[in-house]
Amino acid sequence: MLRAIIGLGNPGDRYAKTRHNAGFMVIDELARRWQLSFRPGKGSYVFAKSPTQDAILMKPTTYMNNSGQAVRHLMDYFKIEAEDCMLVFDDLDIPFPEIRLRKLGGAGTHRGMQSVIQHLNTTEFPRTRMGIGGEQGRRLSEDFVLENYSKIDLNILPEQMGKAADALEHWLKGDIDNTMNRFNVNPRKVQSEDIKEEN
Repeated sequence: MLRAIIGLGNPGDRYAKTRHNAGFMVIDELARRWQLSFRPGKGSYVFAKSPTQDAILMKPTTYMNNSGQAVRHLMDYFKIEAEDCMLVFDDLDIPFPEIRLRKLGGAGTHRGMQSVIQHLNTTEFPRTRMGIGGEQGRRLSEDFVLENYSKIDLNILPEQMGKAADALEHWLKGDIDNTMNRFNVNPRKVQSEDIKEEN
């Protein structure tokens, strides 16, 4: 069964080390582990396919706010169902360097996820949220997420990326519930959030 792991971010060197590109960074870490190189897709994205993992890694090249059209194209082209697509993206509401997996849910204020939900017409797909919160202070959210990680955070970032990559490899071999139970800081709280989203 082919699955897709899709990181959200902005293309180009200008955004490469910003908090908003945490999703891209996780995809890059998996590509490094699996020794894969990215190539252009038929749509607005780059991808790498791993035969050993039976998975596709993907990064949209549309810029964050239009991510959904690239995700939709990949799903249609490779005939992958929504529940087999894992979205990876930054989340200001989660403290850095935590990660949190969920099986479904809304987009909140994340415009990339808003675009994905709009194009897929469903919220029922798994996601890995990369915590970037905790140091914002009085800065506007849109400014904070487009800043580079601080020097202190850069020392911790490999730990967060490694945990996220471990969680995604675990998900590929199993299901979202088991992965949540193993990797979420407080899985009961996250599961209760999922129940609220369903109701």
